[in-house]
Amino acid sequence: MFPALTMGDPAGIGPELTVEAWRRQRESGEGFIWIGDPALLNGHIPTQAVANPQEAEAIFVDALPVLPLALAKPVTPGQPDFVNGAAVIESIALATKLALAGAVSAVVTNPISKHVLKQAGFGFPGHTEFLADLCGVTGQEVMLLASPRLRVVPVTVHVSIRRALEMLTAERIVQVGQILARALRSDFGIEKPRLAVAGLNPHAGEGGLMGDEEQDTIFPAIEMLRAEGIDAFGPLPPDTMFTEKARESYDAALCMYHDQALIPLKTLDMASGVNATLGLPIVRTSPDHGTAFDIAGQGKADVSSLLAALRMAQEMGAHRRAFGEKQAK
Repeated sequence: MFPALTMGDPAGIGPELTVEAWRRQRESGEGFIWIGDPALLNGHIPTQAVANPQEAEAIFVDALPVLPLALAKPVTPGQPDFVNGAAVIESIALATKLALAGAVSAVVTNPISKHVLKQAGFGFPGHTEFLADLCGVTGQEVMLLASPRLRVVPVTVHVSIRRALEMLTAERIVQVGQILARALRSDFGIEKPRLAVAGLNPHAGEGGLMGDEEQDTIFPAIEMLRAEGIDAFGPLPPDTMFTEKARESYDAALCMYHDQALIPLKTLDMASGVNATLGLPIVRTSPDHGTAFDIAGQGKADVSSLLAALRMAQEMGAHRRAFGEKQAK
């Protein structure tokens, strides 16, 4: 069974990444089915429309299997148009529907433009929240960024720093920590995951001299996680917890806000970074970069992160199936 790859913003680098991913993987057996407008790819690689995902495996070596989804307007690379937003949204919705039905092994999403989709009436901050809504688990979604060198999860995600401070509670930290620990076991095969918990303030608050969130909010959350048998420790000073030596002591870092998590991951390994959504009944991954309108259509886009996302989707799916079988015994 193949994962479904969504179209992403058709004016971004998603189409050329899709083309290159097919070229790289056509002989490896690690195929995928693409949901989008074939006109974006025709002339670059052979494509073949399919009626259902089950047809994809027999086709992939010779052509990219496509579930066709027509755009409302022709596309010029680098020039996004909200008129095509409905098709972009439908690509994500269809992929999710197929994954929930067990027709595809996972959902891998090409980059979207939140600003463009908002003009098209998209009512979500991003992929993560939309997928949770489609899966009926709103509030359970957790964003993981992963590479071979580091895994990070932000407790608060697509909100301002001011709003992140308002949202940061012990209960929220515990909820995210629980979902993360469960996913590390079921989706990554880590039997006893170790969670390093970041502080919020400089020097993790320096005993209250530089802020009291560590003492009042973060440490109580760590104690609650440990009471549940989860190996969580901290709060750790965010300026030292991502060194090479420090990273050896944990399987994932639980961070307090978006940039605290994403800056070290993208600095260490932007090319191999993958965005995965935890807490869903399906597997979902994505490259850790955006639409890159400024280089779209110029042949400059690096396919490494998409290839890593496709690979991780397959690995997570295999771990999840094995975990489910083990739990059923």
